[in-house]
Amino acid sequence: MSLPRIDVVVLNYNTRDILAQCLPMVLKHSQHENVRVVLADNASTDDSLEFVKRTFGNQIHIIKLDQNYGFAGGYNEALKHCDAEYFVLLNSDAEPAHSEWLYELYATALENTDFAAAQPKILDYKRNGKFEYAGAAGGFIDHYGFPFCKGRIFGNVEIDTHQYEQSEPIFWASGAALFIKRDAWNLVNGLDPSFFAHMEEIDLCWRLQLHNLGIYSCPKSVVYHMGGATLSNQNPKKTFLNFRNSLIMMHKNLPDSVASKRILQRKFLDGLAGVFFMLQGKPLHTLQIIKAHREYDKIKAQIKKSDSRIMPQNLKGMILESLVFSYFFKGKKTFSAYLDRG
Repeated sequence: MSLPRIDVVVLNYNTRDILAQCLPMVLKHSQHENVRVVLADNASTDDSLEFVKRTFGNQIHIIKLDQNYGFAGGYNEALKHCDAEYFVLLNSDAEPAHSEWLYELYATALENTDFAAAQPKILDYKRNGKFEYAGAAGGFIDHYGFPFCKGRIFGNVEIDTHQYEQSEPIFWASGAALFIKRDAWNLVNGLDPSFFAHMEEIDLCWRLQLHNLGIYSCPKSVVYHMGGATLSNQNPKKTFLNFRNSLIMMHKNLPDSVASKRILQRKFLDGLAGVFFMLQGKPLHTLQIIKAHREYDKIKAQIKKSDSRIMPQNLKGMILESLVFSYFFKGKKTFSAYLDRG
């Protein structure tokens, strides 16, 4: 099987040391005809761009952006300069595990007539036998906008025992290693730059589903991901972005008939999360949740809504229960416990 034109696009902002670790393996496992490795630099202030030019030369095509547009805006700007049939959005702290990774992703595209995007199985860079938080074996979501994965529910990350080896429709593909058809990307105008970072790939995949396009897991393709290399899970800013962007995503993509009630319920659950952070001795995270709600309330009238004619229960990969209630009160800690899936 020959590959179509594919651009593997790595977005960089001041990650020189990480690029030194990961780019050699990206290049090694992407040496195929029609495949180009691209570094999109988000106006880095370290010497990462010079390092890449000096070390890898013309093996890597460089796109130099004029400012730091964040993850969403950075990829939107970078992909304007790419015209391949498929893109891979690959984090700077991620690397493919084998040379068949692109073939497996492309095979998934060929097998599904509604194909828009897919993600490989994402394993921990330092502990290869364990799933990685940001995507694991494919993304799902509950009715209240809480994302989870095959292999990761909240902070509980599973060991990979090949329990999730079946390719299947999912709700969202991780932005750590997102394989997407250019036509699908253009159809929905890429990522929402107002998100800046976090949850933007979930919003993207939701909008693709609203166009009756499919998102798939591809466990035969494997990528190792460091995770938290640019913004740690312990950083309160990440809490702010996750909670704010989740509300924006629900506001955009839920039909008007259910949006107000569902968002009100989500706000109640966020309040519980704030109490949980306080009990953990993390008051700054609680304050960030409050800040996220205030900003959402301030901007919600300006948020452009998607054409949300598909009801949530008809979306692939959305479960019909509360993840928070099932995890904390029913003890459902692993993905296999969630059998009632939409």
